[in-house]
Formats: sequence, C-alpha cells, structure tokens
Amino acid sequence: MINLCGFAVSNYYNKTKLVMLEKGIAFSEEQVFPSQDEALLKRSPLGKIPFIETERGCLSESQVILEYLEEAYPENPLYPADSFERAKCRELIQHLELNIELHARRLYKEAFFGGTVSEETKTEVKEKLEIGLKGLARLAKFSPFIAGDTYTAADCVAWLHFFMISLTTQKIYAVDMVAAHFPDAANYMQLIETRPAAQKVAADRAAAMAAFLSFTKK
Repeated sequence: MINLCGFAVSNYYNKTKLVMLEKGIAFSEEQVFPSQDEALLKRSPLGKIPFIETERGCLSESQVILEYLEEAYPENPLYPADSFERAKCRELIQHLELNIELHARRLYKEAFFGGTVSEETKTEVKEKLEIGLKGLARLAKFSPFIAGDTYTAADCVAWLHFFMISLTTQKIYAVDMVAAHFPDAANYMQLIETRPAAQKVAADRAAAMAAFLSFTKK
C-alpha cells in the first residue's frame, strides 16, 4: 500500500490524494509537515511535501507522483491514451501550476494565515495572474471538462487550484479573478464537486484547515 505523506491544507497533497481516490488506489495517510529535519530529508530530499512511500522507496514532487501513479496503476486512467492529447493534458497542468498557482501562493500568507504581503507584491502578482489566466483561457475547453469531454488529471489540478485562487483573489483584490476569466467557472466547480472523490478531499481539506488555523492562533 502507498503511504501518502503531507497534510491536507496543501493543494499538492490534495492533488495527489484526489488522483489516488479517483483511480481506486489503496493508500494510507501520514501527517507530515515540511522541515529540514534529517529524518525527513531521508524521505523527501528538500524536506517538502507531499511525497509518497512505496514498497520500492520514496517519491517526491507531486507531478512526478502523478505520472508514476498513472503508469503503475493503469486502471481508471486519468490521462488520454492518444499521445498528443496526453501532452495537452500535461500542458494544462503545467500552465495551471507554473503560470498561475505559483504566483498566487505568494499571497496565501495574507489571505489565509494572518500575515501581510507588500503592495508591491500584490501588484506584481495580479499582473502575472492576469497573464497566466488569459493564457489558460486559450487552452481550456470546459466541454464540460477542462481538456474536453473526459475527466482527466488536469481537472484534479484545476479544481483544487481554482478554489484557492478564487478565495485568494477575492480576499486580496476583492474580485474573483477565476470567475472574471472563466464565466462558467462556478458550473465547472459544481460539476467536479459531484464526484465522491472530490467531496472527500474537500471535506478533509476543510477539517485540516480548521485544525491548522486553530493551532496557529494558540
């Protein structure tokens, strides 16, 4: 059985968890927080989460883990069989994570954890989010899923990141930048949330966030 290590506040932990639930892969969960502790570095080379433990050893980096899971557990595939469509699915994930979420996370400190972010950072991030969301709009199909008529790994990623980016931009800029660029975003999110795996991840995320915020306020 795979052991998923991390904590359910992390989108990248939830991304890995959602994929395993969708694929019907048996796994256990171990709460692990990022650190530079030597014991953790032996399991995750940068002390980051998530990572997984398999019978053959550990794997880090969520996208690497997704690729491994798809190859090692081909049942219930979450990537298209066609090589070009498979690449388009990966392209969507790359854009979501490197050109959008990577910038949005610079605001999470203020949006969720009681810290502050400079006005300069807010301005810079907003410009980068505008560029990234416009680029994604040129790729996304939403017919009804983000890559077309089939639910894929790109939907697992989009659903999680859209949730965080929507909340973040509403709190920081008083505007939902996801909805501004994708008018049907609410319907898309509701579609994904009809899936039992997404409902499980959402419930566990809410519980983990409540526990985390309660702990940090002590």
